[in-house]
Amino acid sequence: MKVSNAFENFAKEAPQHQAAWMEAVQKLDKASVLDKKTEALAYLAVMAVMRLESGLPFHVKMAKENGATREEISSSILVGLPTAGNVVISALPIALAAFDEK
Repeated sequence: MKVSNAFENFAKEAPQHQAAWMEAVQKLDKASVLDKKTEALAYLAVMAVMRLESGLPFHVKMAKENGATREEISSSILVGLPTAGNVVISALPIALAAFDEK
Protein backbone atom coordinates (compact mmCIF):
# COMPACT_ATOMS: atom_id res chain seq x y z
CA MET A 1 0.00 0.00 0.00
CA LYS A 2 1.21 3.46 -0.83
CA VAL A 3 1.43 6.07 1.90
CA SER A 4 0.59 9.72 1.28
CA ASN A 5 3.14 12.04 -0.28
CA ALA A 6 3.33 13.94 2.99
CA PHE A 7 4.18 10.81 4.99
CA GLU A 8 6.64 9.66 2.33
CA ASN A 9 8.37 13.05 2.55
CA PHE A 10 8.36 12.87 6.36
CA ALA A 11 10.17 9.51 6.20
CA LYS A 12 12.69 10.81 3.69
CA GLU A 13 13.44 14.17 5.29
CA ALA A 14 13.22 13.24 8.97
CA PRO A 15 13.93 9.51 9.26
CA GLN A 16 14.72 9.57 12.99
CA HIS A 17 11.50 11.40 13.79
CA GLN A 18 9.54 9.04 11.55
CA ALA A 19 11.10 6.00 13.26
CA ALA A 20 10.21 7.40 16.70
CA TRP A 21 6.67 8.14 15.49
CA MET A 22 6.23 4.62 14.11
CA GLU A 23 7.53 3.09 17.34
CA ALA A 24 4.89 5.03 19.28
CA VAL A 25 2.20 4.02 16.77
CA GLN A 26 3.14 0.35 17.10
CA LYS A 27 3.10 0.52 20.90
CA LEU A 28 -0.30 2.22 20.90
CA ASP A 29 -1.60 -0.43 18.51
CA LYS A 30 -0.46 -3.18 20.88
CA ALA A 31 -2.09 -1.41 23.83
CA SER A 32 -5.49 -1.27 22.13
CA VAL A 33 -8.07 -3.85 23.15
CA LEU A 34 -10.15 -3.22 20.02
CA ASP A 35 -10.17 -5.80 17.27
CA LYS A 36 -8.31 -4.66 14.16
CA LYS A 37 -11.42 -3.94 12.08
CA THR A 38 -13.07 -1.84 14.80
CA GLU A 39 -9.84 0.03 15.45
CA ALA A 40 -9.40 0.74 11.72
CA LEU A 41 -12.98 2.04 11.42
CA ALA A 42 -12.59 4.24 14.50
CA TYR A 43 -9.34 5.59 13.08
CA LEU A 44 -11.11 6.53 9.84
CA ALA A 45 -13.74 8.42 11.84
CA VAL A 46 -11.04 10.41 13.62
CA MET A 47 -9.21 11.09 10.36
CA ALA A 48 -12.41 12.44 8.77
CA VAL A 49 -13.11 14.77 11.70
CA MET A 50 -9.51 15.97 11.76
CA ARG A 51 -9.56 16.48 7.96
CA LEU A 52 -6.56 14.20 7.46
CA GLU A 53 -7.70 13.31 3.98
CA SER A 54 -4.28 12.53 2.50
CA GLY A 55 -3.99 9.44 4.72
CA LEU A 56 -7.48 8.14 4.05
CA PRO A 57 -6.68 5.90 1.06
CA PHE A 58 -3.96 4.04 2.99
CA HIS A 59 -6.11 3.57 6.08
CA VAL A 60 -9.23 2.61 4.10
CA LYS A 61 -7.22 -0.18 2.48
CA MET A 62 -6.06 -1.29 5.94
CA ALA A 63 -9.66 -1.35 7.15
CA LYS A 64 -10.71 -3.31 4.06
CA GLU A 65 -7.89 -5.84 4.65
CA ASN A 66 -9.24 -6.26 8.19
CA GLY A 67 -12.71 -7.12 6.87
CA ALA A 68 -14.48 -3.76 6.73
CA THR A 69 -17.23 -3.46 4.12
CA ARG A 70 -17.89 -0.46 1.91
CA GLU A 71 -20.94 0.36 4.02
CA GLU A 72 -18.89 0.19 7.23
CA ILE A 73 -16.29 2.52 5.72
CA SER A 74 -19.03 4.99 4.80
CA SER A 75 -20.62 4.78 8.24
CA SER A 76 -17.29 5.25 9.99
CA ILE A 77 -16.60 8.41 7.98
CA LEU A 78 -20.07 9.80 8.71
CA VAL A 79 -20.25 8.84 12.41
CA GLY A 80 -18.80 12.25 13.29
CA LEU A 81 -21.50 14.13 11.41
CA PRO A 82 -23.63 14.99 14.49
CA THR A 83 -20.71 16.41 16.46
CA ALA A 84 -18.31 17.68 13.80
CA GLY A 85 -20.84 18.70 11.17
CA ASN A 86 -20.39 18.45 7.46
CA VAL A 87 -16.56 18.63 7.62
CA VAL A 88 -16.60 14.83 7.42
CA ILE A 89 -18.50 14.80 4.13
CA SER A 90 -15.40 15.76 2.11
CA ALA A 91 -13.71 12.57 3.32
CA LEU A 92 -16.47 10.32 1.99
CA PRO A 93 -15.64 10.32 -1.76
CA ILE A 94 -11.92 9.89 -1.01
CA ALA A 95 -12.57 6.94 1.28
CA LEU A 96 -15.02 5.19 -1.03
CA ALA A 97 -12.78 5.67 -4.08
CA ALA A 98 -9.93 4.04 -2.14
CA PHE A 99 -12.21 1.19 -1.11
CA ASP A 100 -13.30 0.60 -4.71
CA GLU A 101 -9.74 0.47 -6.07
CA LYS A 102 -8.59 -3.00 -7.02
